[in-house]
This record gives sequence, C-alpha cells and structure tokens, in this order.
Amino acid sequence: MPTLRPRFQVTETPEVERALRAAARAWPGAGRAELVSHIFERAAATLEEEERDRAGEWRATVDLTEGALDVAYEPGYLENLRAEWPE
Repeated sequence: MPTLRPRFQVTETPEVERALRAAARAWPGAGRAELVSHIFERAAATLEEEERDRAGEWRATVDLTEGALDVAYEPGYLENLRAEWPE
C-alpha cells in the first residue's frame, strides 16, 4: 500500500510469532498488518497506563511523606542557618 509514512521491518522471532498468534486469537480474521497495528495499539495503551500508575504511586509517596520532617526543625531554622553564613 503506498504511503508517505516511514516503514520498518520486523524479523519474525519467536517472541513476535507469539504476539501474532495471541493477536490472531483476539482479532480473528484480521490480516497480519492489522494484527501488528493492534499489537502496537495495545502495547502503547498498556505502557501509558503503567506510566500513569507509576506517576500516581510517586505522587502518593510524596503526599504521604509531606511534612514528615516538620518536627525535626524548629520554626525559623533555615533563616537562622542562613544568618550564620557570611555573604
């Protein structure tokens, strides 16, 4: 099919064959090019979801630890420390 978009080749390794077989079961009757597109779409969605989950876990950790050191330093600690430094 003519296209202006870049193309690439993929060697049909055992991992690629496994992915194509799984895709063929999920989308019976789809051609190989369509199966590859489905695989890429599903993989991208999964990776994006994992990325969102990691970001959410990071935010939750930051929220959990927010203010944890408030009791370690008295009010004005940073200002007092800075006052000791020569300019």
